[in-house]
Amino acid sequence: MTTVKLFYYPSNASMAPHIVLEEIGQPFELMLVDRTQGEHKSVEYLRLNPNGLIPVLVDGDLVLYETAAICLHLADTNPASGLAPELGTMERAQFYKWLMWLTNTLQTALIVYYYPERWVDPENSIGAQQIRAHAESKITTLLNQLEVQLHSSGGPWLLGQHYTVLDPYALMLCRWTRGFAKPAREWSLLGAYLQRVLARPAVQRAIKTERLGEPLV
Repeated sequence: MTTVKLFYYPSNASMAPHIVLEEIGQPFELMLVDRTQGEHKSVEYLRLNPNGLIPVLVDGDLVLYETAAICLHLADTNPASGLAPELGTMERAQFYKWLMWLTNTLQTALIVYYYPERWVDPENSIGAQQIRAHAESKITTLLNQLEVQLHSSGGPWLLGQHYTVLDPYALMLCRWTRGFAKPAREWSLLGAYLQRVLARPAVQRAIKTERLGEPLV
């Protein structure tokens, strides 16, 4: 059996698929891509992902990038893990909706927050500060949306009773708000939910491997 390889960097967008691999329990190999040394922009890495972004999953002849796609692939190729609802069900439709929302809406807003200089002219520090402030305000409304979903689903997980790849994905993105004026951990239902996700052994193993420090969320 070919060992799956995950190209990662600690606390990056590779964290969710790393946790998913730990949940599945099949052998995998972590391949560190050192962002501090520009390895994600190296010729070798760009052959795997021409966008120069982390993560990349190599599964036999398959080379896959985009975090949501990797998580979905892992859930679908390991159905016994129960990390995605059955195809053709209403639960699966909701699963798709929230996976796309996490990657296209919340993650996108977080990228704007962390890299506001990408959306202004060089040296426009005031413009970058305004963009960051607006992004944080937008993300606050999105965290409230997660809070409302947890209330509607009844928990303990994002879709309700069943833990899916949505949960480590949400944990990863909520972790990125830990320096906000009101981080995800300070929301009532969301904060308790994040602690439940953190308590899972697979999550703890990933945190230990990536040597992540406090605050975890």
